[in-house]
Amino acid sequence: MSLDQILAVIPPGSPDEALARQLNFDQLPSHVAIIMDGNGRWAARRHLPRVEGHRAGIDAVRDVVETSARLGIKVLTLYAFSVENWKRPKAEVNTLMLLLKRYIRAELSTLDRNNIRFRAIGRIDELAPDVQADLALGVERTAANTGMLFNIALNYGGRSEIVDAVRRAMASGVAPADLDEPIFSTFLYTGGQPDPDLLIRTSGEMRVSNFLLWQIAYAEIWVTETLWPDFRRRDLLEAVLAYQKRDRRYGGIKASPVALSAK
Repeated sequence: MSLDQILAVIPPGSPDEALARQLNFDQLPSHVAIIMDGNGRWAARRHLPRVEGHRAGIDAVRDVVETSARLGIKVLTLYAFSVENWKRPKAEVNTLMLLLKRYIRAELSTLDRNNIRFRAIGRIDELAPDVQADLALGVERTAANTGMLFNIALNYGGRSEIVDAVRRAMASGVAPADLDEPIFSTFLYTGGQPDPDLLIRTSGEMRVSNFLLWQIAYAEIWVTETLWPDFRRRDLLEAVLAYQKRDRRYGGIKASPVALSAK
């Protein structure tokens, strides 16, 4: 991707254009992970039912997915539904699943046209059969695409993922003495993918909420007060710019920009 591709959808002279022109396209984060938070508060501030916040959040998903692909981000992972979210009212859970199904059906052609691969991570086999079917359709329809990988985390928990990875490692016959960090990583839901370089959390909350606990060990964290339904291209560009201004040391001495871009 290039500056021209992102500028093609940005109004000339806008603040978004100024942000895009500041980016170093040789030092983009390979993997961006986002905790989408604040749908309920967005709705409450407008005296609307919580589900309306979830509906409004779909527009943010659409904008962030397209912008990430145009920027040249290799992997984007969005935290959509956690294992703890089953504790929410049944009506809200049902609405979330319905919105998920509608999103997949409505956006499949757009994902395919933009060369984006779709994947669901989490305990997918515990979801309702109709939800599993739509997820499988999305994966199948975009499997041959070679652009950005778009992970959506559903029925997901970081601790659950680690437990599942241990079970997979044991079932594969890997001897405990041979199990090291690189091998263990292959048994995670994100096996074969780069770890997140940048973790974004909306709504101002300062916690990781059981999200990608293994993978975010060295991720840069960027928190914004913006509620998820209001999160747009400009917010993502600001997050990437902030990421590029940080010194990533990985527990050691300061790394050079060349070394960072080669990670």
